[in-house]
Amino acid sequence: MDIDWLEPEATTRGSVIVIAGRGERAHVYRRFARRIAFDGYRVAVVENDLGAAGRVIADAEADLPVVVVGSDSGALTALDVAAGHPAVTGVVAAGLLVAGADTFSGEWDGELEIRSACPVHRGVLSSTDALDPGALGGETPVATADSVAHVQVPVLVVHGGADVLSRAADVRTVISALPDARVVVVHEGRHDILNDVSHRSVAAEIVQFLERLRLPGTPDVILREPAGALAT
Repeated sequence: MDIDWLEPEATTRGSVIVIAGRGERAHVYRRFARRIAFDGYRVAVVENDLGAAGRVIADAEADLPVVVVGSDSGALTALDVAAGHPAVTGVVAAGLLVAGADTFSGEWDGELEIRSACPVHRGVLSSTDALDPGALGGETPVATADSVAHVQVPVLVVHGGADVLSRAADVRTVISALPDARVVVVHEGRHDILNDVSHRSVAAEIVQFLERLRLPGTPDVILREPAGALAT
């Protein structure tokens, strides 16, 4: 298997493996991969396959963090991969499907509406061979508290607040079983949260997570305070 890594221009800070969701081809994540690589991480994108992900992990640079990012059904695969590969130091689960998640079997315009509000990403999805239309209607495994409890590495969960397939509140309940998890809910975000209108902010959150894994024990550079907390 030839592994197509997108290499950073600067010194490599770690390796990121992106696992696509249901019916998606790897090039759907080209924009996301470029943004992460810009910040010094080599990135490879694979379709949703445990074996393929394992082979890419084996090809990652030794002595540097290896983080697996998954979207939709790929998020559950990413969690499974982390549990079975000691080299993995962290997981990003985006648009995680949990118990009670809905399926969608409507027309293509409706599928686009559910996936993303970003016009650029909608154009990518509508291009030839980007994905299998109707894939969101297929049966797929979902994450439960029991199925994720064995994941011991840090996990960043990024979820759209307006995701109608998998509700953010249900995701929070499942993720509470993880020993080290951080949840970021994107206001008005839709299911393809890595490629929605807030993709720049989402990528920034992920890069901050990557940096914490690279330098464990360091505090966040940006501290978020409740509104009015700094008022005198």
